[in-house]
Amino acid sequence: MTMTTSAPDNSQAKRNVAVLVAAQSVLGAQMPMIFIVGGLAGQSLATNPCLATLPISLIVLGSMLAATPISGIMQKWGRKVGFLVGATAGALGGLIGAYGLFLGSFPIFLLGSLLTGIYMSAHGFYRFAAADTASDEFRPKAISYVMAGGLAAAVIGPQIVKLTSEAYVIPFLGTYMAVIALNVFGSGLFFFLDIPTPPKPTADTPRGRSRLELLKTPRIAVAIICAMVSYALMNLVMTSTPLAVVGCGFSANDAADVVTSHVLAMYVPSFFTGHLIARFGVEKIVALGLAILAGAGVVALQGVELGNFFVALILLGIGWNFGFIGATSMLAASHEVHERGRMQGLNDLLVFGGVTVASLASGGLMNCSGGSPVEGWTAVNLAMIPLLTLAGGALLWLMLRPADAETV
Repeated sequence: MTMTTSAPDNSQAKRNVAVLVAAQSVLGAQMPMIFIVGGLAGQSLATNPCLATLPISLIVLGSMLAATPISGIMQKWGRKVGFLVGATAGALGGLIGAYGLFLGSFPIFLLGSLLTGIYMSAHGFYRFAAADTASDEFRPKAISYVMAGGLAAAVIGPQIVKLTSEAYVIPFLGTYMAVIALNVFGSGLFFFLDIPTPPKPTADTPRGRSRLELLKTPRIAVAIICAMVSYALMNLVMTSTPLAVVGCGFSANDAADVVTSHVLAMYVPSFFTGHLIARFGVEKIVALGLAILAGAGVVALQGVELGNFFVALILLGIGWNFGFIGATSMLAASHEVHERGRMQGLNDLLVFGGVTVASLASGGLMNCSGGSPVEGWTAVNLAMIPLLTLAGGALLWLMLRPADAETV
């Protein structure tokens, strides 16, 4: 008699993925919008050009600081509440940013950026929420599909910038008003999520590993390093891109088009990244992502024609996709359910900590490391080398470890 096993029921997971894809498309559009205009608005408000990208840096800093509290909220009250908190913060960030532009106040504008970081932190948990109700087989695909929702955001966000950046006498004020609307209307999507709230811990609930024990697990440590480097390098280069494009004689619309191509490249591969991970293994896909990131730097260093910007930023997006989704899949399979809040909050704290440093460095490298935009752009891309070396070395070490040496 032959035994047959039925395929796992992923209907609940697929419903949640659909909701998260929609949220990624609508609410996620604010991220490319702010990354396009944040540095340009900062440049118009800051008295020191080295601080032009400080608004972007504070968004990432806010995301880093909010990662652990947002994760704790989701662990205690569920994903829905955490995502609504994020959307509320995104609306407030847009409102205060608009008010700062209206007054011409850089400090107030920076406060709005910091609050926007709370949304960015909650947005980062979409990928983990996709995995919550998915089977082991469907998990990489669920994460990948949700990330693919950014494809619509990549189109919607920059087009909104083109329509709104000069809609008022004060440049970019209309863009921040649009950010408020996206958060207000998009937040209703979260009421359609069906993700159980984690059970409250009891005396019999396994406590799981401590944060230090989790970090000592080789697979978790390498996943965090690769996610941190993939995201930090993407942010380092993308933050400086509008400044570099405009500084090299092209228009703000050209900068928006370059960022559009970049964000499309970030998310288009998501339609098949999960399948590639399932077929070839997560380590090989992460390694491919790091190699493509290196290729982006090489292309950027070849010249500052518009074509160079387009190709470099497209490669940057593809490399981020493979590296970050691969690292996320590696992490999601390396901890238990009762360790979820602790592990995911710690991961995003560390990842966005690295991204914060990269974002802060981006403005300094771009505007203050040379006498021209070309020299600044060169410095930004050369800064990729040590981080790629770190992540590549860590991944190679993990792949060469004996199979029985892994503790997870």
